[in-house]
Amino acid sequence: MNKARSTLNGFIRWLGDKLRQFLSGKQTAPQWVGRAAQALAHTPIALNARSYATVVIPALNEAKRIAEVVAFALADPATAEVIVIDDSSIDNTAALARQAGARVLTSSMLGKGASMQDGIAPAQCSLLVYLDGDLTGLRSGIITDLCAPLLRGEADFVKARFGRGGGRVTELTAKPMLKIFFPEVAHFAQPLGGIIAARKSLLQALTFEDGYGVDIGLLLDAHLTGASMAEVDIGSLEHDSQPLKDLALMANEVARVIFNRARAVGRLHVEQVAAMHESQRLAVSGIDYVLTRRNGRHKLLLLDMDGTVTETRYAVALARATGNEAALLGMLDGQGDAATRSERIAELFRYVHKTKFELVAKDLPIRHGVIQFVNQMRRRGYMVGVVSDSYFVAADIIRRRIFADFAMAHILGFDNNVCSGSLRINPAFLPQSGSTSDAVCKSNVLRRFLSDTTQPRINHTWAVGDNLNDLELLRLADQAFAIDPKSSALINEAKVSVVASFDELLALLPNHELVPQAD
Repeated sequence: MNKARSTLNGFIRWLGDKLRQFLSGKQTAPQWVGRAAQALAHTPIALNARSYATVVIPALNEAKRIAEVVAFALADPATAEVIVIDDSSIDNTAALARQAGARVLTSSMLGKGASMQDGIAPAQCSLLVYLDGDLTGLRSGIITDLCAPLLRGEADFVKARFGRGGGRVTELTAKPMLKIFFPEVAHFAQPLGGIIAARKSLLQALTFEDGYGVDIGLLLDAHLTGASMAEVDIGSLEHDSQPLKDLALMANEVARVIFNRARAVGRLHVEQVAAMHESQRLAVSGIDYVLTRRNGRHKLLLLDMDGTVTETRYAVALARATGNEAALLGMLDGQGDAATRSERIAELFRYVHKTKFELVAKDLPIRHGVIQFVNQMRRRGYMVGVVSDSYFVAADIIRRRIFADFAMAHILGFDNNVCSGSLRINPAFLPQSGSTSDAVCKSNVLRRFLSDTTQPRINHTWAVGDNLNDLELLRLADQAFAIDPKSSALINEAKVSVVASFDELLALLPNHELVPQAD
């Protein structure tokens, strides 16, 4: 009897494979096989004969629930593997995920979109399911249910529907805009939800946005590629809500993605979308927004970008990539104040598309050990920022590559994603009222943190730099370090310690400062 059952199960698994290949269009079959496929695909045995889905969980500091989510995913018969893409968490997320049975990979850069995309290539299955790392209260069988329309050939992209309605941004921003610009998908109850099932081949062709707009972007892009789409009710669930201060940024991101997709397909004929995007960039780069994200931290680390975090100057790499290297070399470290020099350099890049700025920042080499150093400082309760005389469009990418909390840099103007050549000095670099100095200086960024009266106040600061324009910042910090200093002034400054690498800085960190992390 057992041998017969084993033979039958083996035949069912073989037939299930053939039928799935037929349904996905990868293999032709006689007419009777087609009829059998349609019949068998609607039965539980066709869906559950073997595991067939990779579950991908992007996670950042989700130690509270990640093990629960991984265990939930592995308990579903549809799950063949679970991959957790960790955004360099400073709690025990990675260790707990491994203990629960997941394969854990570190994301290529900070952000949910990058983490979701990073989970595609290593996935061993042709069907992928995305779950958030902070979910709880899930009913069993959700992964099987989400994959069912994919297995039956009814859909290429599936969104989960849960609860009675969406959050504030869903109801007040996403749904009204979808009704106007994309009524074909306006019926989705949770357009911003991160619980998704899709074919790997489709996901490889989609664009993953960096910020809060990633989920709505995937929904719209899947629709615009002509993919068949479905929605599956998964009941109710519990999900950590976004802090109030993040809702405005989330709404801006969602609106930007919808506007951009509408414009790309000729459904929008206004130029305000570019101005809106610029306005959102200005808000994120401002000191007031950054200060709201301290979240009780009273220790601060500021890292210079050019020559410190990166091995070379960003402007030099950009000039080389755009054919402006000779002109730039005559301006660097030349005469005149820093603001005037920065404005002249910005004019070199007029008419360069924004994607070029981003690609150069993503390819710029960063120093060995900097990611580990940033992670360890954050584990010790430090808020970590990249401060640069360069451009925010690049500095923000660099800070995400090293998993820092924020970036402060100057703002280049873009018209329809093309550089206008105009430069706006970040106000955080300017002296505060009452100061006798009128110089643009990184030390003023640190002064803004020190003058913030939000409790607890900043009471301990580190700074790391490499050149003369970092000197005043280093002098103001409680502990100051120079890596590969380019100026003798840093070497001769008594307050500045010269170190050879970030590995040397790591060795200086006392273990007793580690902030206890909850499992």
